Amino acid sequence: MMKRAFLSLTLFGLVIFCLLSCGAKDDDWIQLFNGKDLTGWTPKITGYDVGENYGETFRVEDGLLTVSYEKYYRFDNRFGHLFYKDKFSDYLLRIEYRFIGEQAEGGAQWAKKNSGVMLHAQSPESMNNQQDFPISLEAQFLGGLGNGDRPTGSLCTPGTNVDIDGKFTTQHCITANAPTYDDEQWITIDILVRNNQEIAHIIDGDTLIKYSNPVIGGGAVNNLKEEANQDGKLLKEGYIALQSESHPIQFRKVMLKDLSK
Repeated sequence: MMKRAFLSLTLFGLVIFCLLSCGAKDDDWIQLFNGKDLTGWTPKITGYDVGENYGETFRVEDGLLTVSYEKYYRFDNRFGHLFYKDKFSDYLLRIEYRFIGEQAEGGAQWAKKNSGVMLHAQSPESMNNQQDFPISLEAQFLGGLGNGDRPTGSLCTPGTNVDIDGKFTTQHCITANAPTYDDEQWITIDILVRNNQEIAHIIDGDTLIKYSNPVIGGGAVNNLKEEANQDGKLLKEGYIALQSESHPIQFRKVMLKDLSK
């Protein structure tokens, strides 16, 4: 068993190394964000209908996909997600992001310099109007606050559970072994998703966290539709969604290499 586990880990590491380092051509990547507008993306904000972009939360400014709260009086738990139009199952996702400005009035303390990207998410149309988070896996983005460690790239599991090191866990957030990035610097994160088999968050070629066998279950999602709560259902595919959790953030690149073909 030990030999088999070591071999699996080695092969997975080689896959990551090759995908990141073997000189993929530019046309191997699908540009999910076109640098001009929100074509292909649909917002879903808590308390609003699918497609309603309250306060222009999601916008494009100077070629950057920007999450902004300038038109909010208070945040008031208006958690939002911007969904890409297509489902994916087997892919490498690359995102370049940075936190900017100040947190919106009324945002929770934990949400300061906190955002993320949702993987294997349910569709926005399947969410309840008052639902706060989609059933999904979150690759969490955290910014340093200048007073200690605050590693980015952790895993949170709204409405899901996963295996870590081959063991089932119901822990909602699992901290990654990752650096802390202060100020407003650009960060590039790669996320390798192999259906339900292996998912890894990667920065500068280093795997921050790795997990497998995501299933529907657990808590941390409020007001979901009863039919969506299919406990134990294995998640092999889903939508990709960018978060809005009360702190402004910008995305310079959102690109994907489809590995299913």
